[in-house]
Amino acid sequence: MAIGMIIGFLIAALIVAFAIGAAVSFKKKAGKRAGVFGGLIALALLALVLVPSSFHTVETGEVAVVKHLGLAKEVKTPGTYFSFWLTNTYDYYDTKVQNVDIVTAAYSSDAQTMNIQMTLQYQIMNDKVLNVANQYGSLDTLQNRIQSIAIEKTKSTLSSYKAMDIIAERASMSPAVEEAIIKAVGDEYFVNIVAVVLTNIDFSDAFEQAVEDKMIAEQSKLKAEYENETKIAQAAAEAEAKLKEAEAAIEIAKAEAEAKKIAADAEAEANGIINDSLTEKILQEKYLEKWNGELPDVMTGEGGTSILIPFDEEESQP
Repeated sequence: MAIGMIIGFLIAALIVAFAIGAAVSFKKKAGKRAGVFGGLIALALLALVLVPSSFHTVETGEVAVVKHLGLAKEVKTPGTYFSFWLTNTYDYYDTKVQNVDIVTAAYSSDAQTMNIQMTLQYQIMNDKVLNVANQYGSLDTLQNRIQSIAIEKTKSTLSSYKAMDIIAERASMSPAVEEAIIKAVGDEYFVNIVAVVLTNIDFSDAFEQAVEDKMIAEQSKLKAEYENETKIAQAAAEAEAKLKEAEAAIEIAKAEAEAKKIAADAEAEANGIINDSLTEKILQEKYLEKWNGELPDVMTGEGGTSILIPFDEEESQP
């Protein structure tokens, strides 16, 4: 708009300068025709007032609806246009993505109150700007309507969930609300819903305290169960270790007993072999090998008992 005004003032200044120059020239030639001179001056001043206001600039990121005597006639895209301001007016519409911050209260299916903070992003359809102008008159009116729909659909969507489910599945709440709003808006409002984000969901202090207490209790229970399972596992491990030690001791004892049995059997077998090999002849030979050549003194008593009688070697000598 500033560029259009500047261009308008420059053109008006040129017209005024031309009119004044023509008036001065005419006055010199005509002399007494002061009325003509005044008319030219008045025309120049009128151009100075009317021309700048008839230049309109549409900036990037917006479009303008041209109304001729109040009737929406056409849409102007970014650029500078000349349109007589007494008959034509320009209403500007922002075509960039619009952010709407919404704060509202809602209820869960189990009657828990929530304070909702959300951001709604939408963008008008460029080819439907005339429809917006004719049906809603301005972008502000349209935005208020979209905001009301967003609040209504947010409440109805969240009311189908229990409070604990909303807390547990908070990440999935925004897509659910966004889908409901998109379906409700459709093409009827000539906008595209870009995104819906639930930035915060606050429950009552009492409910949040109850949730916190419940979570603490569940954590304590899980901790106790974990500690109990750990103790059971440790006891089982210790019992298993002792069982293995006992089994190992048994195996060792069995091995030692088996070794002793094998040794005894071997010794018995060896003794048996020796006994079997000791014939009368072998015994006589072994006796003779160890005999020193002296005969034993033996006296045979009653009953056939033999008594060894020692004697002095010196006495036995002649």
